[in-house]
Amino acid sequence: MAMTAETEEMRSKRRHRRTLFDGVAELYQASRRGYPPEIVGFVAETARLKPGSAVLEVGCGTGQLTGQLAANGFAVTAIDLGSSMIAAAKRRLGSSLISFDVVSFEDLDAPAGSFDLITSATAFHWIDPDVKFTKSARLLRTGGWLALATTGERYDDPFGAALLAMWLARSDDGGAWAGRQKFPDTDVTGTTGLFDSPVERSHSQRMVLPVAAVIGVESTRATFLSWPEDIRRRFLDELRFHLRSQTEVQLTQETSVTMAQVLPRA
Repeated sequence: MAMTAETEEMRSKRRHRRTLFDGVAELYQASRRGYPPEIVGFVAETARLKPGSAVLEVGCGTGQLTGQLAANGFAVTAIDLGSSMIAAAKRRLGSSLISFDVVSFEDLDAPAGSFDLITSATAFHWIDPDVKFTKSARLLRTGGWLALATTGERYDDPFGAALLAMWLARSDDGGAWAGRQKFPDTDVTGTTGLFDSPVERSHSQRMVLPVAAVIGVESTRATFLSWPEDIRRRFLDELRFHLRSQTEVQLTQETSVTMAQVLPRA
């Protein structure tokens, strides 16, 4: 399936929105969870990583996945656009195995063949489409892998249905993203001509979150952060109204990863 060409307006909007998380770094760290060990283990096993393997994490945020990678002994280069996000990750992790850098993937200066694995957790869709796969292929060593993970919350009804209606009512794209747990980026690695056929693994986990954590998750989404203050305020008022009789929320956390091995260079 061919990717839709990105217009200048779409590019400007995407590049602006990807900068907004830095303004809520502390809330992001407090609200966002890590990735299932089963998914991290699948990535490591599939890419045949071992202690010391060089891993580039694109869009590390406050380190939800970063710490799990370092805990396996991998040498992690973690990059993010946001200086506050990186600072929060450094304070929490501080591992000698992690090298943090405030830089975009587009501007990252690294030699070809630097990494055994390039991974991105719910962040690869923020990268320029004309760069993301070509640069990944160039930076990977022969036999290296690209691993793209996504995660999302599926709240139990009636709250889940009410929240979806709230997002749809305020959407400027017809709600195309609402309720979607998997970004299109994870489907195209095998169609670029740079990577072999992809492999996938999914994981679902039932959990219960405090209401405060749910509000934190929903108010650290790029769409929410892009709204004017009055719309954000009304959204939060409505969200709290729907949660007024609850202290916690039941949900299913759905996570998936798609991996593809870079093809041998001509």
